[in-house]
Amino acid sequence: MANYVKLASEEIKEIMMSALGKLVADKEIPAIPLPPFSVEIPNDTTHGDFATNLAMVSGKAFKEAGIKFNPREFAGKLCAAAILDGTLFDRCEVAGPGFINFFLSPKWFASVVKDVVDCGADFGRSDYGKGEKVMIEFVSANPTGPMHMGNARGGALGDCLAAAMDMAGFDVTREFYINDAGNQIEKFGISLEARYLQIYLGEDAVAFPEDAYHGEDIKERAQLFADVYGDRFVKADPKERQNALIEFALPKNIEKLQNDLGLYRIKYDVWFRESSLHNSGAVKKALDELTAKGMTYEKEGALWYKNSDVMKEQLLKQGKTPEQIEELGLKDDVLVRANGHPTYFAADIAYHYNKFVVRGFDRVINVWGADHHGHVARLKGAMDAIGLNGDKLDIVLMQLVRLMKDGQPYKMSKRSGKAVSLTDLIEDIPIDAARFFFNLSSPNSTLDFDLDLAVEQSSQNPVYYVQYAHARICSILKKLEADGVTPRGCTLDELCLLTLPEEIELIRALAEYPNMLVEVAKNYDPARMTRYSMDLATVFHKFYNSCRVADDNEALMYARLTLCIAVKNTIANVLGLMKVSAPKSM
Repeated sequence: MANYVKLASEEIKEIMMSALGKLVADKEIPAIPLPPFSVEIPNDTTHGDFATNLAMVSGKAFKEAGIKFNPREFAGKLCAAAILDGTLFDRCEVAGPGFINFFLSPKWFASVVKDVVDCGADFGRSDYGKGEKVMIEFVSANPTGPMHMGNARGGALGDCLAAAMDMAGFDVTREFYINDAGNQIEKFGISLEARYLQIYLGEDAVAFPEDAYHGEDIKERAQLFADVYGDRFVKADPKERQNALIEFALPKNIEKLQNDLGLYRIKYDVWFRESSLHNSGAVKKALDELTAKGMTYEKEGALWYKNSDVMKEQLLKQGKTPEQIEELGLKDDVLVRANGHPTYFAADIAYHYNKFVVRGFDRVINVWGADHHGHVARLKGAMDAIGLNGDKLDIVLMQLVRLMKDGQPYKMSKRSGKAVSLTDLIEDIPIDAARFFFNLSSPNSTLDFDLDLAVEQSSQNPVYYVQYAHARICSILKKLEADGVTPRGCTLDELCLLTLPEEIELIRALAEYPNMLVEVAKNYDPARMTRYSMDLATVFHKFYNSCRVADDNEALMYARLTLCIAVKNTIANVLGLMKVSAPKSM
């Protein structure tokens, strides 16, 4: 399938290069190297469908060669030398101080519509990623409690990014990292133990640790354990009791994570356990690699990573002065504590070593909360230190989610009285709205999630607005079918009848779809998908209000019907990538 915007841009470059060659051959201009030039779609397409700045950027080269130069005059020569026969363009002309505007032929617009319909769900698929093996790790919530709004946003963001990157030609793997080892699991066991003992000994007799997990879910798990085992573990060794509680509760928590994310329409390719890194010796192997490269040292019985040395080297390469670096107060990191227990950072290094070396991913993308920003540079630096390329590790940092209700911040769950969890959200808000709303703004922007708007059935609700465009087209098709009109294939000549401004604007929007997916993949910004779907819905509604599909001109009617089908398919495609439904009626 073709990317018609890209085809047109590349053809303009070829036309311009041929025109330059002709001008040189005719001795109209000297043979001097000219700088790269751009081809863009103007904001106002009434003055041209594409524009190039070749004449504008060439001035410096001419002046350096001692040649008098007028960009508008040069642009006129380029237009005169441009050969457009057999191309996608009807004409080109000079604009302003020297821009060259190109006007597409009707066949370009007709070809876009035909290709969208012919390609179906594959419209927009490209080879931009060249099959690069990419892993996207997202959510990775601790299995010690319920998922929060950050996890909900990360889930929608990571899943949509994965879908877009797959369409853009990457070999994508979705992964959830289960933190089932380390401090948080020890704290999980201590928390469960306290609640379990309180059941039999009373809350006054068993103090609950201040830094333990205070959620209602801990009480529920402890009670379930007591229902199964009774008071058998009340007098047991504390370590034995904690391990029993963890072995009982942790699988249930992990299963709940999987079920909740499944309800949220996220399916992972891999659920990777942190414990497997410890049990397999992978953590020790990674630390041995660092030690062999001289990147660790022992101090006070602990093993340390030379983080400050690595970071200093990186910052010097970035142009920082030694004085500026000194002010940062860089510190080394503990990898193995004096008690012999590896730190979370040690496991993280081993995990990413596994991603790159053991499983052979070319690029790794982690979706993290913005509160992890301090960990980004040191983890990328650790990849360099262990002999890998830290530039192949990309971190997408998400800003906070603010739930809003009645125009005010909304923080408390009706059920638990605590912070609203993912489970709370998808019980009260349609999953379509949740998936769509969490991608309304770029990851690096704070997101205000309007709970009232998410359930509103009006054009003010963006997901409803987009879905309504799809349903409206389905209604058009149904009505025409009732009148005996069924869709059929259109020739390019018939599709060339689509010449009204509203038709042209709609076709331009369709043509942008493949580029939009590439931009999502390139910039790690799935919000472009929601914006695109809203823009497409907007231009369709304009078309609907101006252009009657059931026209007396049969050829025009079928051309408009085909255009409607192309829009319907594209809306369904982009919503499908976001795991949002495309209803046939509303």
